[in-house]
Amino acid sequence: MTRSITVGICLLLAVSWAVAQDRPEEGGHEIQVWTGGGHSVAGGTKNTSVWNLGVRYGWILTAPHGPGLLKGRFEYAVDAVPAFVVFQPRNTAYGAGVNPLGLKWIFATQGDVEPYLELGGGTLFSSHEVPPGTSTVNFTSGAAFGMHFLGERAWTLEVRYMHISNAGLTSPNPGINTVQVRVGLGKFFGRK
Repeated sequence: MTRSITVGICLLLAVSWAVAQDRPEEGGHEIQVWTGGGHSVAGGTKNTSVWNLGVRYGWILTAPHGPGLLKGRFEYAVDAVPAFVVFQPRNTAYGAGVNPLGLKWIFATQGDVEPYLELGGGTLFSSHEVPPGTSTVNFTSGAAFGMHFLGERAWTLEVRYMHISNAGLTSPNPGINTVQVRVGLGKFFGRK
């Protein structure tokens, strides 16, 4: 089953890159493979680090609109996260997740760099309780500022704040707040 999913993702990437364009446009799509990691910050459980790896599929929903410097496009995206590792003082938790809510505003620029802002959320299922003493089922929410470096492929570099919490499924619910750096390689392609 896992091998079939991997082969399917590779085929999807190959086909999409073969017919791809180099900029986001209304009615187009984005596909990306990304990885990121970071460390806990104030406001939650301390001494915790995370690393994750995922695949993104996005839909560019609008043409550029808005005033002046705020002019941009709206994208809705979904992430599959087959690898999510949480390094905790007590143990290391291995997990996977899905982020069905990715709301991205891509600023319309004339150059090869397009900055963006993003809000998102999803779920995380892990092998051990995250943080220890809470739950193996958690929810993730976050915000990011990043940049697409456009060319034959779209490289992405972003800084992401992520909150991991069980949303009160168990008590206590201290949560984990992290700041992560994420790097992605993807492609924008036009409407068929």
